[in-house]
Amino acid sequence: MGRGKVQLKRIENKINRQVTFSKRRGGLLKKAHEISVLCDAEVALIVFSNKGKLFEYSTDSSMEEILERYERYSYAERQVIANDPESTGNWTLEYTKLKARIDLLQRDHRHYMGEDLDSLTLKEIQNLEQQLDTALKHIRSRKNQLIFESISDLQKKEKAIQEENGKLTKKIKEREKTMVQQAQWEKQNPSPNLSTFLMPQENPFLNIGGTFQGESSQGMTRNDLDLTLEPNHYPCNLRCFA
Repeated sequence: MGRGKVQLKRIENKINRQVTFSKRRGGLLKKAHEISVLCDAEVALIVFSNKGKLFEYSTDSSMEEILERYERYSYAERQVIANDPESTGNWTLEYTKLKARIDLLQRDHRHYMGEDLDSLTLKEIQNLEQQLDTALKHIRSRKNQLIFESISDLQKKEKAIQEENGKLTKKIKEREKTMVQQAQWEKQNPSPNLSTFLMPQENPFLNIGGTFQGESSQGMTRNDLDLTLEPNHYPCNLRCFA
């Protein structure tokens, strides 16, 4: 006798429900893998448990690519059906599409942060690791580029400072050379001493007469007309005696 038709209904026992979910989930993932291999089909399977835990399966192409493809086909089909682009149905479709996109991005972000990895298969983890390695290479490349640019800027500043120091050194040497030449010129061409012009002069006097020959200087006599002009005594000049 064949098996009778089993009536599908919610399992009331919590433990039995959890066991059945685990078994059926494994079988469902296995069937999805089989159909993708046997029929060369792109399969994307998403299952949420009653506690909100995510279980998924996708073929070689990532889950994100399959969902984007589904969204394009679904959106195009609904656009043909809808006549009014501003109708409530289109807004609902747009909201659903954006919400699915946000959920997918949040899930990928958690995976990139190393969270919620229990639901990923070995191949998905390998793909995630490859994506992280590629992103890390780009980050390191950008970091090295910024370091090289910073070093180049510092080298340019150093060169400018060296040129400025060279100009200042040249000016200092020229100044020192000028001072040495000026000192040598002053040494070779001394300025006249003004003290010779300030020597005291004897008081002038006029002696009319003289000594006679044969007389000594001690016995020197003056003639009868002895006019001696001493300063400060006779203020008149020689014309007074004319």
